[in-house]
Amino acid sequence: MPGSGTDSTKPWTAGGPLIILVEPQLGDNIGSAARAMGNFGLSRLRIVNPRQGWPNDRARTFAAGADRILDEAQLFPDLRAALHDVKFAFATTARERGMAKRVLGADEAVAEARSRMAAGEEVALVFGRERTGLYTEEVSLCDAILTLPVNPAFASLNLATCVAVAGYEWSKAESGGALPFAPPDRSPLADKGDLFAFFDHLETALQTSGFFRSPEKAPSTIRNLRNIFHRLGLTRQDLATLHGAVTALEEGREGREARKAENNARAAARKAGSGTTGSGEAG
Repeated sequence: MPGSGTDSTKPWTAGGPLIILVEPQLGDNIGSAARAMGNFGLSRLRIVNPRQGWPNDRARTFAAGADRILDEAQLFPDLRAALHDVKFAFATTARERGMAKRVLGADEAVAEARSRMAAGEEVALVFGRERTGLYTEEVSLCDAILTLPVNPAFASLNLATCVAVAGYEWSKAESGGALPFAPPDRSPLADKGDLFAFFDHLETALQTSGFFRSPEKAPSTIRNLRNIFHRLGLTRQDLATLHGAVTALEEGREGREARKAENNARAAARKAGSGTTGSGEAG
């Protein structure tokens, strides 16, 4: 699997609420929005009167592999037409519009969307233009407002970023918050006997190297060292690695080379021994 996280061997997650982009100005942003949709398992895109026309090569470039979403996207002349079969629509906006509509965060909107879709309703999330967002008239065509707790002094979000935030909440709700992978299984925790054997090995090596310069302080230093390793929750594999590290320090480079040469000599002797056969003369 490539490092980017794209894996064509896995099934493509599709579905979710309709994503409607109203008069997006740049193909770059349409493609980036489609990419965000693909990231989070949303696949149904409707585009209202894109300013640069459709299809758009820049959109395909910025989709970065989410081409199927663009290929299946539907084009509409205005928002009314795009909402013709929708039962419930959320208008995304960062501005208060003075309308008597419920205002929800992305997590609340997604929860309601999932509930309504489970009941068979068609649900849409409606996103406005990059520069001006949705017009007030367009917000009035929707049933509720979706907004985010952004910096009030700098509330305008990039179109694809806004789609990504909503998509993230959708994916999190659909998966129950499960992450795509977990840490690998650790080696079993070391038991006390293994830990005490390592303490003996380490303390003997330190004693031999002259680490304990003051006999009076040695007991407290040893206790501190032991407490350090106790706090780590070491596994058997951890201890094997630490034993190897201490042994390497004890031997030094020359010692390791000598041990390697000795092992090679033994192996050669065994190989030579296994290659000889007994012989005799017939009398």
